[in-house]
Amino acid sequence: MDEKRLGKVVLTNTSREMFPELHLTKLDVIEYYLRIAPRILPYLEERALVLQRFPDGVNRPGFYEKDAPAGTPGWVRLYLHHSVSADRDLRYIVCDNPDTLIWLANLAAIELNIPLARLKDPDAPDLLLFDIDPEPPAGFSEAVTAALALREILSNLGLLSFVKTSGKKGLHVVIPLTGGYSFSQTRNFAHAIGGLLAKDSPLIVAELTQTKDQGKVFIDYLQNSAWKTMIAPYSLRPTGTATVSMPVSWSDLAGSIVPDDFTIRTVHAGREDPWKDLFTAAERLPEVGR
Repeated sequence: MDEKRLGKVVLTNTSREMFPELHLTKLDVIEYYLRIAPRILPYLEERALVLQRFPDGVNRPGFYEKDAPAGTPGWVRLYLHHSVSADRDLRYIVCDNPDTLIWLANLAAIELNIPLARLKDPDAPDLLLFDIDPEPPAGFSEAVTAALALREILSNLGLLSFVKTSGKKGLHVVIPLTGGYSFSQTRNFAHAIGGLLAKDSPLIVAELTQTKDQGKVFIDYLQNSAWKTMIAPYSLRPTGTATVSMPVSWSDLAGSIVPDDFTIRTVHAGREDPWKDLFTAAERLPEVGR
């Protein structure tokens, strides 16, 4: 077993391949998360993480993990929450420092997923999410078309929005919120906006029953619920090309970018952050009729 220490963390099995097609090892994953720590940590802090771990690499089955695993170091911050669906207490991991981030990477936690509310009030979202999901043969270019139409309608309502690649075929559009909203309010708002878009475009659908309609783009509103999650900005995805869920500018999106532009090898903390104003631009939602 190849071991070495990095900060508080004893690294193990660092030569194990995590992305076999690229011959990228666990050490490459650890080095990526350490490199991107200044960018990703603000999105992880004060949120209960849901991990997707791939101990044997992304070509083998992984698993989601909410509860902190056995052997979690005492210096890792945990948040206790009683899960009604699981009928037990869960100890969620809170990643608020580089050591915890390195420890997560050493667990082969490729994906880091975050809820849309902070721990100070888990039932009050500070983010609203539109998950733009194209169904083949629709793909990323159709997702871009839908996202730009969404941005236009949000802008007409006076709302500032931010966009990122999902790291797979879709896009995520996020609105930062002022306090005082419930998840039912944000979910209903996202659903209503999707309905307006669907009325104007034969490409877009907004109802759960239409999620698998071929060639359509679903404006998914359902993740706007307590304890549901989105992939964190700058998180890796378990794809063959080791893509990243990457914040981009709207002008970049209107250009010619594709998800494979943003990978473990190309994403660095030194580039300009298109989401730098996310948490200083809290918005209030207007009334929207469908």
